[in-house]
Amino acid sequence: MKISEMKQSLAGLDAVHFRLPSGEYLPPHFHVTEVGLVSKYFIDCGGVERQETVANFQLWEAGDYDHRLAPQKFLHILALSEKILGQEDLDIEVEYQQATIGKFGLAFDGQDFVLLPKQTACLAQDACGIPNKEVALPQLHVMACTPGSGCC
Repeated sequence: MKISEMKQSLAGLDAVHFRLPSGEYLPPHFHVTEVGLVSKYFIDCGGVERQETVANFQLWEAGDYDHRLAPQKFLHILALSEKILGQEDLDIEVEYQQATIGKFGLAFDGQDFVLLPKQTACLAQDACGIPNKEVALPQLHVMACTPGSGCC
């Protein structure tokens, strides 16, 4: 999800809810404690230099059980963050504390923001000798049975 998509989604909501990949909801008293710009400049195992930049949201919960983040307040936080994020329509990455800090992608299902699992990957599979996972499937022969023919 991009920042513009989040703003558009927030504008039509009465309440903000985040759902984990397991289907469990974050407690309704969560906070957005950080909005940041994260740039990663790295070299993959094939020797190719790469760069990624995302808007990072950190979600956190405390013991203030009556706290609720209204969509308008979230939009205000996003407006304040433009000093750091600039005007680029960046992808959003979400951090949320679990056994360790979890990093998630983000989607919107029309009602809730959904945290999406992120996976590691080799970006230079050809250089690492990782075989292509595409496997040719054998041709299947399908027999058609007619009622009373005794084939089924």
